[in-house]
Amino acid sequence: FSAHGVPKSVPAAAQARNMIFVDATCPLVSKVHIEAERHHENGLQMIMIGHAGHPETIGTMGQLPPGEVLLVETAEDVAHVTPRDPERLAFITQTTLSVDDTIGIVAALKARFPAIIGPHKEDICYATTNRQASVKAIAGKIDALLVIGAPNSSNSRRLVEVGSAAGCAYSQLVQRATDIDWRALQGIRSVGITAGASAPEVLVNEVIDAFRARFDTVVELVETAKEHVEFKVPRVLRTAE
Repeated sequence: FSAHGVPKSVPAAAQARNMIFVDATCPLVSKVHIEAERHHENGLQMIMIGHAGHPETIGTMGQLPPGEVLLVETAEDVAHVTPRDPERLAFITQTTLSVDDTIGIVAALKARFPAIIGPHKEDICYATTNRQASVKAIAGKIDALLVIGAPNSSNSRRLVEVGSAAGCAYSQLVQRATDIDWRALQGIRSVGITAGASAPEVLVNEVIDAFRARFDTVVELVETAKEHVEFKVPRVLRTAE
């Protein structure tokens, strides 16, 4: 199963068929699942801040019985959500959302439901947060921004939005070097390159090499945070000691 996680029904179905499967759910996503289950056991209904149809949202909402997790996508949605008991609520967040977007939604939730319980620590993935901070740091200094990631990657799309909101005149999402719109980059002297949280480094290097093949290129690394977090490989894939 992917890093986004899956509903509980998926591994249950795999086990029922005696299938061998690997649960590669990101530990940060698993943390949200555990939070949701803990609140459910305490009799609270959950409100999830996320995007409808996103794999992570589907997986997280699928950890609890139907109706136990209500979804809000925007601050405006908060006014229309109808929990069974406004005094017995907790909220969780899709890990790959924009930090700026969630601030407004959380504020709306707390304003309408003062008793709502939030996570002990922000659910937004550290990799997502760091990349958004880096884009903000360079947006005013570059002529264009390329974000390497899949079209269905929530955090990659958010990086494009963050770049535009921070003042970058041109921001484009590309999966790899062959997707670059070179005509749109004509006359541009400085380009920022970043990648979604799950984009492999080989694709970043591929894009840089594509620029080197076309232009006299100078690469400058902009680092706003050190990342030292490492997660264990799923147990089934570890080499037996």
